[in-house]
Amino acid sequence: MHTFQVEHYRIGADARPFIIAEMSGNHNQSLERALAIVEAAANSGAHALKIQTYTADTMTIDIRDREFYIDDDKSLWKGNSLYELYQHAYTPWEWHKPIFDRCKELGMIGFSTPFDATAVDFLESLEVPMYKIASFENTDIPLIRKVAQTGKPVIISTGMATAAELDDTVRTLRSNGCEQFVLLKCTSTYPSTPTDSNIATIPHLRGLFQCQIGLSDHTMGVGVSVASVALGATVVEKHFTLRRADGGVDSAFSMEPEEFAQLVIETERAWQSIGGIQYGPTEREKKSLEHRRSLYAVQDIAEGEEITSENVRAIRPGLGLAPKYFDQLLGKRSRQAVKKGTPMSWELI
Repeated sequence: MHTFQVEHYRIGADARPFIIAEMSGNHNQSLERALAIVEAAANSGAHALKIQTYTADTMTIDIRDREFYIDDDKSLWKGNSLYELYQHAYTPWEWHKPIFDRCKELGMIGFSTPFDATAVDFLESLEVPMYKIASFENTDIPLIRKVAQTGKPVIISTGMATAAELDDTVRTLRSNGCEQFVLLKCTSTYPSTPTDSNIATIPHLRGLFQCQIGLSDHTMGVGVSVASVALGATVVEKHFTLRRADGGVDSAFSMEPEEFAQLVIETERAWQSIGGIQYGPTEREKKSLEHRRSLYAVQDIAEGEEITSENVRAIRPGLGLAPKYFDQLLGKRSRQAVKKGTPMSWELI
């Protein structure tokens, strides 16, 4: 698998999980709030902050009926046309530089998801260090080709994509010179449930495409993300907001700062715990071997006296013969006087 570097962070199994805070539209059309989100994400331990680069006109057309209107009772965005939703959620392009500058000041990587070619050109003018492709664009081969040709690392969410579609996507990346990429297992429902997450796909994806695999997680809490790291995810992306109660297009399934801090801590613990295949005592466990059970004289035993279950027992600590030899000792006679509290050994029999 290709481990690679993005600025001062490594992405790969030999590095702690790379944790991305997704701002999306949670700025609620306030640059002041957007910058506050950047600061809160940095304080929570995020390694990167991602925004989205589009306008309503680069996403769709201004029609308020038919397939352009959201009328699904289960949708968080029911009652809006697509155009109205994107008008409300988009991040003004003139905000990008101050957001990215603040990320850099705070030691985070600032980057974005472009949704069309003009967005890629704009982000290139800002010298972003990497790109994200959203699930709904993971079959947009011309967009993926253009992003790959920038020479920057690329992260792609796999929501809804078939294995064949992902093969097209990966071939497009590689044929355009991009080997530094991550596929994120993703379920494109908002919010998602753990039962819909199917993170067993993570090692399968890694085997299929021989690349770094991560998780774009729309569930609540940290459990799914932590489990994904145990399965080999090297990148985790979660939506982030200051307070869900403040509202916003993605607030309902976004993490608050205290929760995000736990995400960073617990995913790193999961990564640390993976280690390698280990049997027998670790170096730090060797001292604990003394606290196993072993065979001890629990009464004074006279020279020539028979060994019985009354005068020898398996107790702690572990400095005598192993308990598995108990049956072999029974009925034998002591070679010498043995004082209560003496660890049993073959020399005493």
